[in-house]
Amino acid sequence: MLEIITSDALLPRHGFFTRKGGASSGIFAGLNCGTGSSDQAEIVAINRARVAEAMGLPVEALVSVHQVHSPDVVTVTAPLSDKPRADAMVTATPGLALAVLTADCQPVLFADAAAGVIGAAHAGWKGAQGGVLEATLDAMEALGARRGKIAAVIGPCISQPAYEVGQEFFENFTDDAPETRRFFINGAGDRYLFDLPSYGLWRLREAGVGHAEWTRHCTYADPARFYSYRRTTHAGEVDYGRLISVIRL
Repeated sequence: MLEIITSDALLPRHGFFTRKGGASSGIFAGLNCGTGSSDQAEIVAINRARVAEAMGLPVEALVSVHQVHSPDVVTVTAPLSDKPRADAMVTATPGLALAVLTADCQPVLFADAAAGVIGAAHAGWKGAQGGVLEATLDAMEALGARRGKIAAVIGPCISQPAYEVGQEFFENFTDDAPETRRFFINGAGDRYLFDLPSYGLWRLREAGVGHAEWTRHCTYADPARFYSYRRTTHAGEVDYGRLISVIRL
């Protein structure tokens, strides 16, 4: 049985899928949708087909990109034969589902239901700092969305208690933007703890989005439901699964 987290703020059909209900086994056990993982390709294809079925679409309509932690956005009007290097997508074309993969980074789904425009973004710290969230809003506006009418929801991602970073990371944010100090607290020794979802919400609200929220699920803290790159690294495992988040018109 698939487990799908949704938000009342997003009127179009959507879902932040957990790892439950998939065909993968071993360290990937569950709904691993990452074609870039070392999981069996045919098993990943089965998982993605289950996601598409849950969204009421053929798997060909499940659109994704080759994610590279960039601010780049693709405007989609038809299924993609090749995956462009980007980290967000927008569309106003009915019958398409935009899908992003994550394993601690923020999956962010967007919608202006009245305008019939949706978006999806993969926003780790680098992409968020680089402007992928704002770029997604710009691309939605180009399709007729109104920024003040857009709802944006951040799905399961790593939370502050689990996101330990060093001095260089801290300075990378705060040297040019001292106001971002609010997203750090002291950790053990000379380490800091970074609040990624609060940073994402701040960027969205500063950009003028109509509504922004986080589902308040931590990928690191709940291994039964979520994959986590950082948890896998700490456990010394060789690879990790990828969660999928989808929105469709």
